[in-house]
Amino acid sequence: MTQAIQAQIGGQPVLILREGTGRSRGRDAQRSNIMAARIISEVVKSSFGPRGMDKMLVDSLGDVTITSDGATILDEMDVEHPAAKMMVEVAKTTDDEVGDGTTSVVVLTGELLKKAEELLAKDVHPTIIVDGYKQASNKALAVLDKIALEVSPTDKEMLKKVAMTSMASKIVSENSDYLADLAVEAILKVAEKDGKVFKVDLDDIDVEKKTGASLTETNLIEGMAIEKEVVHPGMPKRVKNAKIALLDTALEVQKTEFDAKINIESPEQMQAFLDEEEHIMRDMADKIAKVGTTVVLCQKGIDDMVQHFLAQKDIMAVRRVKQSSIEKLTKATGGRIVTNLKDLSKKDLGKAKLVEERKLGDDEWIFIEGCDNPKALTLMVRGGTDKIVDEAERSIHDALCVIRDVVEKPKVVAGGGAPEMEVASRLKEWAEGLSGRVQLAALNFAEALEVMPVTLAENAGMDPIDVAVELRARHEKGEKWAGVDVFSGEVKDMTKLDVYEPIAVKEQIVKCATEAASMILRIDDVIASSKSAMPAGPPGGPGGGMGGGEY
Repeated sequence: MTQAIQAQIGGQPVLILREGTGRSRGRDAQRSNIMAARIISEVVKSSFGPRGMDKMLVDSLGDVTITSDGATILDEMDVEHPAAKMMVEVAKTTDDEVGDGTTSVVVLTGELLKKAEELLAKDVHPTIIVDGYKQASNKALAVLDKIALEVSPTDKEMLKKVAMTSMASKIVSENSDYLADLAVEAILKVAEKDGKVFKVDLDDIDVEKKTGASLTETNLIEGMAIEKEVVHPGMPKRVKNAKIALLDTALEVQKTEFDAKINIESPEQMQAFLDEEEHIMRDMADKIAKVGTTVVLCQKGIDDMVQHFLAQKDIMAVRRVKQSSIEKLTKATGGRIVTNLKDLSKKDLGKAKLVEERKLGDDEWIFIEGCDNPKALTLMVRGGTDKIVDEAERSIHDALCVIRDVVEKPKVVAGGGAPEMEVASRLKEWAEGLSGRVQLAALNFAEALEVMPVTLAENAGMDPIDVAVELRARHEKGEKWAGVDVFSGEVKDMTKLDVYEPIAVKEQIVKCATEAASMILRIDDVIASSKSAMPAGPPGGPGGGMGGGEY
């Protein structure tokens, strides 16, 4: 690293970048970036697969997270190196797009860079490596599409198998059978047909978590659960066959937008003023009751007087409900959000078989259940400790994502590293037809794909070399779904073990890993500005001009 970058013009040194700027070029820059990216890859590698290990992450405040989820591990790590940050970004992008495969994409990117480093050492130009990787990536995607199995987007059994495969590597794997059923049920209820294909918006499924019960008490509510309580003790706590008003207006006497003064000169005038205020609030309650409302869910405040009148009419009311919850309730109950109470009518009311206040632990929750054809649901995740509940929530999020991937693109491949091995085998044959050094890059891309089954085997305590040799032999014989069974420690047909993954996840992994590796390989110059110095403090040091002497 040099200090300032200088140039000589006519014997005079010219300062181009400011003092303290660091620069590394050529092979040094490439080596540094590849090393940083590979270190990130090595960090998550041991957490890959059902037999992967968990990581304990402690943040600066001492909060502890225990997980094997790649996206969470990288998100919690305080990464400094710019190339390493790119790896974190790759994992986040994959998580946002398909919801799973975050560990896989980082491991594959690391392996692609490792193979590229071998070629760089043989003086193969980075551009040629990138070209080879790009061609190999396109071919890999074509092979994946060719070998994928078409399934029905509403096949509950297949969707459950995909969800269970996703949860196999998580802490909640023992309860994956039960949780997978809930996840499949949730996705199919909110899926909407758009022509011949289905669309799923995961925002329609509200995942809430609460400690104090076992994982098997996690349940799916055909409606919503809101952490709120009934506003008045005189109101009913349980309403059957509820007619629900969803209000985005305050049930209070509104203040005028301009300043006004009212001169009151006698007790009678004061009483008339209070009576008018009471009359306005009584009208609000009457208007709500007149259209047949039995439950009011209000996004804003409800005045004490209005609460009293609503309680007299046996109407349950909840205030300060989040906007996101109100929007989901429109989909769940079929109601419409009303912003002006004067416009409230019967057709604006939502319906639910039961609205009830229940106590979960120390908190009150409002449950809106039994909605007809709900298009928004709540998954209430339970668990013995905060750590278990947090990990269960992450696992269910991954399961929901992979089910959505299959519903939207109904094609699957077997797991256990079988598709990567099959693609690698076919890529090697295809690469033989390439000419020049691009062929070396394509072959190295194929070898990099083999890191998936090899890592699975390694994390399960199997011999990675023996597994790689056996897998290559089995795939050459035409056993395209031969993969690593980490539980028996053998190479088996993964379709017979019901281990399936969405093709959308596999495609995303190949695309993202190739792009990330290519981007890092193209960098041959790193120019880093020095960090800005802290602004000078007040005179006299921390004491701020109060003598500044020694204490």
